[in-house]
Amino acid sequence: MPLYSMMNWTLCFLSMLSTLVLGVSVPPGALDCWVFLSCLEVLQRIEGCCDRAQIDSNIAHTVGLWSYATEKLKSLGYLCGLVSEKGPNSEDLNRIVDLLAGLGAERPETANTAQSPYKKLKEALSSVEAFEKHYLELSHAAIEMHTSIGRTRSARLVGKDLAEFYMRKKSPQKAEIYLQGALKNYLAEGWALPITHTRKQLAECQKHLGQTENYLQTSSLLASDHHLTEEERKHFCQEILSFASRQTDSPGHKIVLPLHCFAQLRDLHFTPSNAVVHVGGVLSVEITMCSQMPIPVYVEQIAINVHFSIEKNNYRKTAEWLTKHKTSNGIINFPVETSPFPASQNNLPALELYEMFERSPSDNSLNTTGIICKNVHMLLRRQESSASLETPSGVALEDGAHVLKCSGVTLEPGANRITFRTQAKEPGTYTLRQLRASVGPVWFVLPHLSPRVQYDVYSQEPQLHVEPLADSLLAGIPQKVKFTVTTGHYTVKNGDSLQLSNAEAMLILCHAENRAVIYSNTREKASDVSLRVQSSDKVTSISLPAAPAYHMIEFELEVLSLPSAPVTGGDSSTLGVTEPHRKHKDTQKAGHCMATTDHKVSIDCPWSIYSTVIALTFSVPFRTTHSLLSAGTRKYIQVCVQNLSELDFQLSDGNLVDTGSSGDLQLVPLNTKTPQHIYSKQSVFFVWELKWTREPPPSLRCQFSVGFSPASEGRLSIPLKPYTYEFQVENFFTLYNVRAEILPPAGTEHCRTGSLCSLEVSITRLSDLLEVDKDEALTESDDYFSTKLMYEVVDNSSNWAVCGKSSGVISMPVAAQATHRVHMEVMPLFAGYLPLPDVRLFKYLPHHSAHSSQLDADSWIENDSLSVDKHVDEQLDSGSIKSRGSVHSASSSEHKGLPMPRLQALPPGQVFNSSTGMQILVIPSKDDHVLEVSVT
Repeated sequence: MPLYSMMNWTLCFLSMLSTLVLGVSVPPGALDCWVFLSCLEVLQRIEGCCDRAQIDSNIAHTVGLWSYATEKLKSLGYLCGLVSEKGPNSEDLNRIVDLLAGLGAERPETANTAQSPYKKLKEALSSVEAFEKHYLELSHAAIEMHTSIGRTRSARLVGKDLAEFYMRKKSPQKAEIYLQGALKNYLAEGWALPITHTRKQLAECQKHLGQTENYLQTSSLLASDHHLTEEERKHFCQEILSFASRQTDSPGHKIVLPLHCFAQLRDLHFTPSNAVVHVGGVLSVEITMCSQMPIPVYVEQIAINVHFSIEKNNYRKTAEWLTKHKTSNGIINFPVETSPFPASQNNLPALELYEMFERSPSDNSLNTTGIICKNVHMLLRRQESSASLETPSGVALEDGAHVLKCSGVTLEPGANRITFRTQAKEPGTYTLRQLRASVGPVWFVLPHLSPRVQYDVYSQEPQLHVEPLADSLLAGIPQKVKFTVTTGHYTVKNGDSLQLSNAEAMLILCHAENRAVIYSNTREKASDVSLRVQSSDKVTSISLPAAPAYHMIEFELEVLSLPSAPVTGGDSSTLGVTEPHRKHKDTQKAGHCMATTDHKVSIDCPWSIYSTVIALTFSVPFRTTHSLLSAGTRKYIQVCVQNLSELDFQLSDGNLVDTGSSGDLQLVPLNTKTPQHIYSKQSVFFVWELKWTREPPPSLRCQFSVGFSPASEGRLSIPLKPYTYEFQVENFFTLYNVRAEILPPAGTEHCRTGSLCSLEVSITRLSDLLEVDKDEALTESDDYFSTKLMYEVVDNSSNWAVCGKSSGVISMPVAAQATHRVHMEVMPLFAGYLPLPDVRLFKYLPHHSAHSSQLDADSWIENDSLSVDKHVDEQLDSGSIKSRGSVHSASSSEHKGLPMPRLQALPPGQVFNSSTGMQILVIPSKDDHVLEVSVT
């Protein structure tokens, strides 16, 4: 069968050989006759030597001969005038005679055959009817063969020739189906020029058939086709306009065509830009349409069908909510309409071409070379699934109560802007669905707008909104608050006012001149008017200016919060020199946030019978803490004012007074420099020394007050109430003085590392019996009172090793200048200036029956050899006391469950350690190979 596949090319080669190479001169049509006879004779020989099954299986190799023979017969028909409407003329007849004479006599072997190729050709050239019969027979046979083997494209190309034949024969009803098939093939493959040519033929066919709607649609496509000349485009456009201007028998009849062949929708612009408008407001919709027509076209009406819907709770939507969910610029761009006529070849995949070589198996010499396409199945795949692309669209015109219209518009070639205006009447969501343009009875329709286009209409209740101008309101200074009245559907009349009930601790400050600004719902300034504010003891009245519906009234007022009680922002600390920071950490961490106070104000509005309650939150800008400091028997109170706000303040006249009526107590200020500038997030300290003439009181109640003003605003016209802070100090007087001293070994000048040194601790009672001494630790004898104390030597820095017992219990006489001394040995571990070990003092309380069933970790001590009995003093002196943090003994089970004494820490102000901060020089040992020096 390879012979069959090469026959077509062989015949072509022989044709060119006879005319060009050999230089044989033949009359017009003679070569076509010879090729026609050769094709049919080859096909006849094949049919004679093969059965039907073989012929059917090899149609792919023989169908080319059928097509070639059909093409040559068509050429003969056109040449000899057998296809023309009037038939062949005299010249055509002479040509037919010459061709028949040139055929000569039929060969003897086919002379007796009824349907030989010779007889078919002679018969086809003899008359118009015979030619039509044989041409149709060959064309249908070729189409059927191509279709049977899946060559739809080739079948449609043969059908295209057949359609041209029918059009010449004035049979458009038969030509239409073949033209549609060919056009569909060209559209699928993206052949622009064949598409235009076929459409012209199809338009002629539809016009002859009287298919008005199809013809107008094809004409609109041709009028917008830039492959045609300007005159041809104008002709088809004029065809549409002529039809639109003619009177029709049925005036109500409309012809609906796709819009994309007439004009393109490019963009849409809303005014207002957020596509949100109130009931009664005016909305503007501007669209840009690009006319595809070559001449200006007068359009009677351009309309947009709008679908109205009421969403759930849509009536509750406010302008602010809708604006937040809308586009900011109000411009919606539409993608360029992807017209299916034609489909671009750029959409097809790229060719995947590869070289192919064939070499001889014997000597590996190159026999043949070529190029193959590996993705030919993608490039030549069938396009049968889509429907016909030139049939009427069948778009239905939507009908509804909501339509945007614009009449009497002339669309110039290119971009045109059309503006629609509508007044909103009912709240809800409006969706733009269908765009249509009418030219007489012809309607060009865009069925759906994509992306979706909507605008919202709202009906809003009047609202009052109050907000501070700053990030947060600060108590104690005048702050501006912004009032916004959204009128909604309510019209504010002269005489309408807001009635504010005054809060007890918040003042509304009235100035001589207050202004209010009226804005439209699009934030356009309408007017600026004076605002009248009147205030009494209980009510503040604000007279509103007249304003129409759906406007906003904005004005500002100053408010002043007066805290009824001082707020510290956390627990205050009364700290002494023994523990200056340990308990203050949590207070500082909790004090970074400002304490707040809420003031609720009830407002009566003219549009409602109900009162509106607003809450204004004021933050106290300062956090205040106090500390008790000691220097021997001298006492000091330090007050720390921390600025927690973002503003800077000027502090002045810091004052501390005794509110506990202690007549013999004096508070002497030590830092009298005022005013003091306190920056944001920073602190200022005030210190007073406590002096008294007689016995100090057991507790002290104080009130601290300081004047303040914002540093950035200068002098205020309204005097500010001083900031106050009240606190109480318990047990602030000193009972004991603890002093530690380290002495070097005898005969040496300095302490050395690794050598034992003497540590002497002296505990001195500074006052006689006071009320605070009367507790369980107090013991009364015949001559004096005594109390039990526990001392403990601890070195948290690990600079010293305490040798022997590091703690013990002493019986301290309760008398002024009574002193108890303790001696022990310590060993320095490092060289340098080392701080002295810490000496801690506790009250030593006897066991209480209330603690027998429940043990307290802070009230028990653990002693390896301690037995509580009548000789407790002697046993405690010889024992070794461990850490007081243990609850039970882990090493000795004989004391398990034994009631143990309790320890109670003395308040920080009652113990003064005069050795705090002292250091002693330690020199390294002479025989040390490695020297370690501690620097503190």
